[in-house]
Amino acid sequence: MKSHFFAYLMRMKNIKRWGLMRNTQQENIKEHSLDVAYIAHALAAIANNVYGKNVDVKNIVMIAMYHDITEVITGDLATPVKYFNPEIKQAYKELEALSAKKIHSMIPQQIVSEYDCINGGDEYEELIVKAADKISAYFKCVEELNSGNREFSTAAKTLLDSINAFELDEVKYFMDTFADSIGLTLDELN
Repeated sequence: MKSHFFAYLMRMKNIKRWGLMRNTQQENIKEHSLDVAYIAHALAAIANNVYGKNVDVKNIVMIAMYHDITEVITGDLATPVKYFNPEIKQAYKELEALSAKKIHSMIPQQIVSEYDCINGGDEYEELIVKAADKISAYFKCVEELNSGNREFSTAAKTLLDSINAFELDEVKYFMDTFADSIGLTLDELN
């Protein structure tokens, strides 16, 4: 079986995020997905090692790596459009599900079970990845604001409010431990 899976995967770098906003530095879904995987890994490690939970760290990281893969088919629909009304939100969820199914079907049968993460995880795993996704977006906003781009000020506040609304100790721990240094200059980090 010949497969187009990796041909699609390699196109993640072509899908730009924040399409309706002026950016000082472009971000694509490939680099964003890696950032989300880094953050999700930390959240899962905190959950297990600080709060005594028993979560599958590797599965959470895999879900995070592939969480936006459907956008190689759908493109990155801007948040104000995606959540404009319940009908658009539902239609986009259905489109994402169809896209995930199409991408998943491209994987050879012998290894397809290793890619079930494309379809997401259990409720807690999805929540961790969602938190990581919001944190990554918030970090992007902080970087843009520090570059003098006020375009991201409302998004930063909205994202921080949504991060603070997560009722997960590991999210609070992560933000308390790591978030403040995101806005520092290289000299300040040293």
